Formats: sequence, structure tokens, C-alpha cells
Amino acid sequence: MPMRVWQRTHLGSESDRATFRTLHTASLASPALREGLTAASAERAVRHLRDLLGTPALAVTDTEGCLAWDGQGDHHEGQVGALVASAVEKGRTQSFGRSDLPCQVPGCPVRTAVVSPLVVEERIVGTLAAFAPYPTAGLALAADETAQWVSGQLELAELDASRTLLMEAEVRALRAQISPHFIYNSLNAIASFVRTDPDRARSLLQEFADFTRYSFRRHGEFTTLAEELRSIERYLLLEQARFGDRLSVRLGIAPEVLPVAVPFLCIQPLVENAVRHGLEGAAGSGTITIQAHDRGQECVIEVEDDGAGEDPDKVRRALAGDVSLDAVGLGNVDARLRATYGDEYGLVVETAPGAGTKVTVRVPKFAPGVSA
Repeated sequence: MPMRVWQRTHLGSESDRATFRTLHTASLASPALREGLTAASAERAVRHLRDLLGTPALAVTDTEGCLAWDGQGDHHEGQVGALVASAVEKGRTQSFGRSDLPCQVPGCPVRTAVVSPLVVEERIVGTLAAFAPYPTAGLALAADETAQWVSGQLELAELDASRTLLMEAEVRALRAQISPHFIYNSLNAIASFVRTDPDRARSLLQEFADFTRYSFRRHGEFTTLAEELRSIERYLLLEQARFGDRLSVRLGIAPEVLPVAVPFLCIQPLVENAVRHGLEGAAGSGTITIQAHDRGQECVIEVEDDGAGEDPDKVRRALAGDVSLDAVGLGNVDARLRATYGDEYGLVVETAPGAGTKVTVRVPKFAPGVSA
């Protein structure tokens, strides 16, 4: 019986393989374009965009001139500005011939061009200029379609930038809510130990410096749960210096969730709120309980106090963003959690007058665009 020779066969038709190659090439250009239209991002994306179109040369421009060129005929780069100006003025894809691209180089493949505007929120921000030896209807159509896809990536970049600016503004607003009353009381507590216990005063002063350094740092939209809890520990040490035995703290943290990335200052305001509303107004002592659990794909953090509790309607208004209410950043934290992970990840607050308050935060262990 003759031996059969096994041969590896390709999966899918040629059309399927062409589609895969196109999608793969687009995916290579996408990360750079999602950073916005700059010389650096254009330089990283232009080669992949030229591969998409299969032209001898391609340029990515802003509204003034060339940001990046890939392929042959780069001696034409100085002529791009005039082509861009025309396409921007007309507001649509334009074709250009030999008279627009004079050249003395024998055999140069750059003889015609198709220039398509890049549009972000109805505003032309640049163009995609494809160069070829001769004009074809197919190139004009392909360049226009590619420019629309690039415009979509740039629009997503702008949305990402707007989201980042909004998140930074919300963090600045949260910093502004860090109680001046707390800062004043902390410094007073430290001063009270200067003569009676200088070593403790120095230690508390270091904790205060580290707490404020973390709270007002300017880098990073996200942090690790470990860093957030470290800042909370400093905050509670300062409050215990003020309240003494009246304030008890219980911690139950699963070690495996410590590296989880969380929005910066998303837990600390909940603890400050627990102290202010659970203890400051009470005559006796109080306990703050902080727990972090591993729940498979999620990390669940709970901040609970056994204080006076709150009217649930008032809490609902605070979560809705009523800044007139004395709730340290609850609405701010809730909004940032929803913006980062989706509406299903907002704060859950359980409270009633005389029953204390428990706030639960759920965050995915891994989420797109979230890293510390």
C-alpha cells in the first residue's frame, strides 16, 4: 500500500486570507493613531497605512504639511503642502496629476496623488496622501476609505484624551475636598506630641508628609490597591493620634488583590467619609472596618463604620453629584468608577439612621486601559 504524504493546507479562501492580512495591517497602525495625530504617531503608522493601500509612497499630514513619509520619491515631500491646502479648502478627497508633482528624476513612481482629509468631529485635522505612477478609480476609493478609518481612530484618540482630562479634573476636584479641617487637626495633634513624645511627633509628621505627597501627586490615573491602602493607613494613624482610643480600625485584606489596579483616590475618600460621619459626630467610640476580597475575576472592597448612619435619600443625592451635601467625594468616586468600568461598577451604599454605613466597591482585576 503506497504511503500517503500529508501536506499542510491553508485554511480559508484567498479572500479570507486577504481580509485577515488587511485587518492585521490595520491593527498594527491603530495603536499609534490612538495616540492622536502627531509627527511621532504618524511616523509609526505611515508604513502600515502604505501597506494597506499598496502604493509606492504615502504621506500623513496635518493641515499645514507632511508629518511622515514612507516609500519612494521622498524628494516630493516639499510639494505636499500645496496638495494638502487644496484638499483642506475643498473639504473632500482630491486627485492630482503630473502638473501638480513636477519631477526630473527618471523612473520616479510618484506622478499622481490622491489626498483625502482626516476629519475629527467635523473638523479637518490633516490628510492621507497616496502617491502612484498613474491615477486609478480604485486608488481614490481605497484612499478615501482608509482616510475614514484613520479618522475614526483619531476620533477615538480625542475621546480618550477628553476622558483623561475629565478624570484629571475630577481628581483635582476630589483633592480640593480633602478636608482643611483634617489637615488643621492633624497638625494640631502632631504639635501636641512635640514636648510629651517627640519621637511620636516626628513619626506622625513623616506620615503626614507621605499622606499629602500621595494625595497631591500629579502622575498616574490609576494606582495599585496596595498603594491606596498604604495612604489610608497613614490617614488613619493621623486620625488615631487625634481621637486616641475612640477610633478602632479593623483590616482584612486578601494578599492576592494587593496588586490590582484601581482609580487613584477611589478608596481613601470612603474611609475619610466613614471617620467624619461615623465618629466625629458621635459621643463614644467607633470602629472602621476595611476589607478586600478576591472574588474570581473581581476584587471587592468594603469600608464600614458602626457610627450614626445616614438617611438613604441623602446618600442617593450625594451619589447623584449634589455637592451641597457633606459627603467627601462619594459622587466623585462613583462617577469615576462608572466611567472606568461601566455603570454596573458604581458604589453600593448600605446605611440607615442609627445603623452605621457600609460602602462596597467592585473592580475587575483586569480591564482594558487600566494599569497602575
